[in-house]
Amino acid sequence: MIFRRHVSPITEWFSQKGIHYGWIVVATTFLTMMVAAGAVGAPGVLMKPLQTEFGWDVADISAAFAIRFLLFGAMGPFAAAFLTRFGVKRVSVFALALIAAGVGGSFLMTSLTELFLLWGVVVGLGTGLTAMVLGATVATRWFAAKRGLVIGLLSASVATGQVVFLPVFAALSEAWGWRTALGLLLAMLGLCSAVVLLLMHERPEDIGLLPYGAAEAPPPEQGLSSFAKTLVAPIRILAMAARSSTFWILFGTFFVCGATTTGLVQTHLVAICGDFGIAPVMAAGLLAAIGAFNFVGTIASGWLSDRFDGRWLLFWYYGLRGLSLLYLPYTDFGFYELSLFTLFYGLDWLATVPPTVKLITDRFGSASTIVFGWVFLGHQIGAALAAWGAGLTRSLYASYLPAVFAAGAICLTAAVAVFAIRTHARMPQPGSA
Repeated sequence: MIFRRHVSPITEWFSQKGIHYGWIVVATTFLTMMVAAGAVGAPGVLMKPLQTEFGWDVADISAAFAIRFLLFGAMGPFAAAFLTRFGVKRVSVFALALIAAGVGGSFLMTSLTELFLLWGVVVGLGTGLTAMVLGATVATRWFAAKRGLVIGLLSASVATGQVVFLPVFAALSEAWGWRTALGLLLAMLGLCSAVVLLLMHERPEDIGLLPYGAAEAPPPEQGLSSFAKTLVAPIRILAMAARSSTFWILFGTFFVCGATTTGLVQTHLVAICGDFGIAPVMAAGLLAAIGAFNFVGTIASGWLSDRFDGRWLLFWYYGLRGLSLLYLPYTDFGFYELSLFTLFYGLDWLATVPPTVKLITDRFGSASTIVFGWVFLGHQIGAALAAWGAGLTRSLYASYLPAVFAAGAICLTAAVAVFAIRTHARMPQPGSA
């Protein structure tokens, strides 16, 4: 039953059609995360044009983008607290505006300092507020059943951002310059903000609904009564989680995930392909194909996570990713060999997210969203180090291949490490005796 006084005409229309409004919130969140992913992935297309126009070294450009990765992750646990304190709608719109400010400022930048400020700090903070923690928060609030599937869908938004935006960014950049490509991104940020304002609701109880699949109302979410408590809560939960070996194993494996996806491949694949004579538009097409395969793989991973031990899933995901990266240098970057790499690598690009979230939820309960924020920080530390390190490797050795071999090796290490995770005990919850 929906309480009419809480319901907009749009919400009531979906109810009359028999569509649980949680799916509309998921679609709105998907769009938000997809557009933010376009901002995260744009530097992969900007690397060469910035070198050409400003004469900046690839290592310096990579360092600026690495700061973005660090802040993207560091915001995670605090984003979870902000979402609780201020609400999903307000935080999402603010984040989109912040990203737009960073992207818009790029039209006027002339120095590396401005690149560090705009793409490192401003875009890093904005995208950090719309990261995986947003998806985990929406899934937890709106879904009691099919939660793994929903997390898989929302994780796939990153891949969709690649499929939709990167080839278009590359084509526009090559034809009319990189500023034209960023103009499209600005337009999408504005459109996404309008959709969030129109369709987003905070919780199902706000419109008189139960979470999808729930038989009874969930216990009230513990609020944060002040901004100071909002800032302190993630630190307090980190102190609790840090006593668990499970936290550190997942932190470390997600470090590997970030290093071997967004840090190395998303940031540098276009440049890597350029070293072997592949045009930027075609290389961006490879990234889009990886994103397309990942869309399938991540949704399938969400379905599997509802049914199987997350440790075994992570074993296969990290193992196959490591083997595919070790195979890449031996492809000679031919069409058929790259197609095989794209298939196996793409299927588990972010397939690690649903089982990681499930393992965290099983272990940390009500604190899981903020704990996932801290684990996601590990992902982005890995991404930052790989983005910078791969650029440094290219500058020192005129080749990215040592970084690719290292990435494959650490994936195989992560595949083995996951079996040290404990799954039978739950940590005491914050505030419990």
